[in-house]
Amino acid sequence: MIESIAEGRCASQRYDFTNMLNRVDLSRADLNLLVLFETVLEERHVARAAERLHLTPSAVSHGLGRLRRLLNDPLFLKTPKGVVPTERAAQLAAPIAEVLARVRGIVADAGPFDPGTSQRRFAIGAPDGASAVFLPQLWVELARCAPGIDLAVRQLLPEPGETAPQRAWRSVWGALETRAIDLAIVPISEAPLRFARRMLFEEDFVLVVRAGHSLASEPSLKRYCDAQHLVVSHTGDPRGFIDEVLARHKRTRRVALTVPNFMFALAVVAESDLVCAVPRRFAAMNAPRFGVRVLDTPLPLHRFDLSLVMPQAALTDAGVAWLAALVQRVTSSPRAADERRASGMRRRAARRR
Repeated sequence: MIESIAEGRCASQRYDFTNMLNRVDLSRADLNLLVLFETVLEERHVARAAERLHLTPSAVSHGLGRLRRLLNDPLFLKTPKGVVPTERAAQLAAPIAEVLARVRGIVADAGPFDPGTSQRRFAIGAPDGASAVFLPQLWVELARCAPGIDLAVRQLLPEPGETAPQRAWRSVWGALETRAIDLAIVPISEAPLRFARRMLFEEDFVLVVRAGHSLASEPSLKRYCDAQHLVVSHTGDPRGFIDEVLARHKRTRRVALTVPNFMFALAVVAESDLVCAVPRRFAAMNAPRFGVRVLDTPLPLHRFDLSLVMPQAALTDAGVAWLAALVQRVTSSPRAADERRASGMRRRAARRR
């Protein structure tokens, strides 16, 4: 309740400040005055603020005078150790910081993109089974070649009850068009024409069970159906695409537990007799840390393309295009990597001959 009130108050303050800027003659609202406000607020001292801004203290004092007249408030009160903000200045701190952050983002986007010096923040949307695969290596690469770039990973969820990939992930298009996310990584093989799609790799599902599970020693379709199953479902719906495959073979299974993500599923499987289907790459990367066994499924399950998707318009953004290329590189298929290694070995062998 208190947090909701506080959030509402902050939103109201941002609205008031934006309205105030809209009402005043913007020729009087020098953007440098907002930078000056921010610096004095951080330093709580006019001379130190002047040093940071490469101005004289009198120039800072003069700027504060203009800002006081513009905002109709003293803003900062003198003390023996410097200055302290008034209540009005404290209220304006967050909306002014937000305005300056937006302006800085616009200016940064307008300049040439250099990953080595950029301080942009990108957002990638993906299901958790996919983000757990690409994120560790992507983060290593960002730390190496783009240390100033920040990353937000947003979990994408399929539409409840939808099994067809194109319909299940249709909410992704809105998130991309509004730039809530810059890139999406989703299990689809097609995208609307207004989006660019790049296939990352082909994926399928495997089973994970605890070490010593009876299914690992004697795998069969009957033993699989007789086992208790864990299904990853954000909504708690126990029915998944595997149940449709089993139904075509006149088989059923008991889904004893659902959990909201694949990593949690591995932790539960490691300490139980439950059987769970997870993406193959996810299992290869994460099963060893939980000590679980990876098994092939008793029935062939459909393979799917994991694709990187972005609006066609985003291709003109050098930063987004660079990030897309980096994601493609760190998620290159194991088969392609094996082929590259084999090719290199053949070349070295040929040179030795």
